[in-house]
Amino acid sequence: MPKIAFLTPTMPALRQEMISSLPPGFQIEFAQKNDKNTHREVLQGAEYVFIGATWLDDELMESSPQLKMIQKWGIGVDKIDIEAARLRGIPVAITNGANAGQVAEQAILLMLATLRRLTYAQKSLMAGKWINSELKTTCFQLSEKTVGLFGFGNIAKKVAQQLLGFNVKIIYYSRQRASAEDERKYYAQYVDLDTLFAQSDVLSLHAPLNAQTHQIVNQKTLSKMKSTAIIVNTARGELIHEGDLVHALTHHQILGAGLDVFDHEPPDMSNPLFTLDNMVATPHAGASVKEAVTSVIQHGLRNITLFEQGLALNESDWIVRPR
Repeated sequence: MPKIAFLTPTMPALRQEMISSLPPGFQIEFAQKNDKNTHREVLQGAEYVFIGATWLDDELMESSPQLKMIQKWGIGVDKIDIEAARLRGIPVAITNGANAGQVAEQAILLMLATLRRLTYAQKSLMAGKWINSELKTTCFQLSEKTVGLFGFGNIAKKVAQQLLGFNVKIIYYSRQRASAEDERKYYAQYVDLDTLFAQSDVLSLHAPLNAQTHQIVNQKTLSKMKSTAIIVNTARGELIHEGDLVHALTHHQILGAGLDVFDHEPPDMSNPLFTLDNMVATPHAGASVKEAVTSVIQHGLRNITLFEQGLALNESDWIVRPR
């Protein structure tokens, strides 16, 4: 009976949903702790690994020569040693598009919350302060703004689609330009990177983490932005140089930031970002809704089942294809 090792510790309710969704003929074992020794034990005898925000390195792959396939929860594979998997002939799949709509909603939530200073307004109200007049001169609408998308994959396209009702101008930069059909469909205009930073009233990050995107938001690129602009990040925390962002927010080089992801997760509460009243934060919760969980579980288990049966997966799910 093929065994699936689920390496990312999670809540009992999610484990139960995984068990109830398990295809016939499979068994599953869950890691209770997020450390290498636990992972090594759970991987014993496992042909498949299902993994979220947990490191899977060459050492763990070497200790599990029976692995047939790695299935990623979501789309970000920066915590998987992709080159090691490729050299060992272990295919790697993602759940492409399974939670795109929910993460897009989170991005728009953070846009609105940052522009309207939601966290600051709530804290002030609960402290007995009525700051109605102050907000009239320090908050901004989303409508009629220019929204810049860094990256133009499934999530960014969902953001563009959901923004249609806000009457915004959408510009984007991506390593590979979208088709003319997609640009028309999403009313999106391709620009170069400098233009993206310079023209965006809202800069929303939707790129994978790699050598090219690591700390793409830094002192140099922040200096190109409008003083009334905000940054929203629902992708990976490492896309931003946090020290440079703190400086920009503290010195009002930009208006604000809405962050769902951080350089280190969970972040240290001594992080100076959390002392700022022009920052809105959520705990990497873009896909943390019931509908997304169900969608990703079903998508990932379907991929594993198809692979076990020798059937084809959707091509967009492959990061490392089978040999």
